[in-house]
Amino acid sequence: MLAAMPDSAPSPLSAGGVSPRSGGDACPGTLRLHRADDGALARVRIPGGVLSADRADALLAVADRFGDGELHLTSRGNVQLRGLDARCGGELAGLLTAAGLLPSAAHERARNIVASPLAGLDGSPALGPWLTGLDGLVCGSAAAASLSGRFLFALDDGRGDVDALGADVTLIAEGPDALLRIGAEDTVFRVPAADAPRAALLAAEAFLRAAADSGAWRVKDLPDDVRAELVRAIGSTAGEPVHRPRPRTAKAPAPGLVTGPHGNATATAATTATTTVTALCVDVPLGQLTPAQWRLLTGTARRYGNELRLTPWRGIVVPGPFDDGGAAEALRTLAAAGLITAPESPWTGVGACIGHPGCAKSLSDVRAEAGAAVGPVGRLPVYWSGCERRCGHPHGEWIDVVVTPEGHRISHVRGDRRDPPATVRNDPAALAATVAAARA
Repeated sequence: MLAAMPDSAPSPLSAGGVSPRSGGDACPGTLRLHRADDGALARVRIPGGVLSADRADALLAVADRFGDGELHLTSRGNVQLRGLDARCGGELAGLLTAAGLLPSAAHERARNIVASPLAGLDGSPALGPWLTGLDGLVCGSAAAASLSGRFLFALDDGRGDVDALGADVTLIAEGPDALLRIGAEDTVFRVPAADAPRAALLAAEAFLRAAADSGAWRVKDLPDDVRAELVRAIGSTAGEPVHRPRPRTAKAPAPGLVTGPHGNATATAATTATTTVTALCVDVPLGQLTPAQWRLLTGTARRYGNELRLTPWRGIVVPGPFDDGGAAEALRTLAAAGLITAPESPWTGVGACIGHPGCAKSLSDVRAEAGAAVGPVGRLPVYWSGCERRCGHPHGEWIDVVVTPEGHRISHVRGDRRDPPATVRNDPAALAATVAAARA
């Protein structure tokens, strides 16, 4: 029975790598289900957030068959299935494997890769070869099976969006080269673009060797001297060092139409190019999609580019190109289904953990509270957390709302700095006003 489950338990098919850390890695996956108050939870890794329409259909099918039917987007562009029967692990894994969503049982929790969701769609470099290359290398590395489920790779097309997410290993496109960043270090290393995926894997394997004695799960957890030695060791085999501070704010793509140059693939700045709608971008209120919304998005993708890209900001990009009038009509249909299709939506920038009743640790139903407090669009994103763990919170600059026994604590976060908080006690109107003022 569910009540007898530990917080995280392997399925009968689990063949994951053994974590060298004390107590093991309890991060949920598809072979290790997590116990929640609304049933078991599975986290399906979607490297780069990229899904074909067929694989999107497969996710909905397993959500409907084993869970509550809904799909929950995470802050790493992955999908969580909730309300699962605790005994479904083996059958769930088998169906995901058949759909191509579980290529390696040993590495399923190590395939944590975020990528710039608009890469190749608005004139920026495409990242597909890096994504498939790195995922294949991770799945082929025996050492990488021991990466924590929290260890994160990021592939940035040069705009700085996912570079700001605090990944452990980041690749940044820059002309014919890539820049390799380790953790939050301001010094990056230049490597040939063709070698970038292997450079990222080697950096991750070097981290595992460095972490063997400290028990660290992520680069930021390493002792300062160990982290400095890791960067020196990677630098000794990588290319030219370059000073490039990490961006402080992770900026999500704005919901709406995405346009970009279209025509000759080798067009230069001196070449005249037409502009077309290359993608649609929508945000998902609180990251929770109903079956009808998911089917609509999948159907839109199938009519045009046959691809969905899940963003680390709980949104979805549907690549095109779109025919005349098709983009605007598709956007209207998505808006009518309750998705966020314009930056002016009051839901823009509003996020929350699952809260009560889904999570026993949550002190309130923060999703309902976030909805009740929705008002004018704020300059800053806001994230509501039902407890001090702040599961899924954003990075960079944001407004942090945390439920405590004393009330809702609200503070302005700027990277590693946090302003003195204000606490609102049992007054929904005052809570909404305080949050709105903080976001402004």
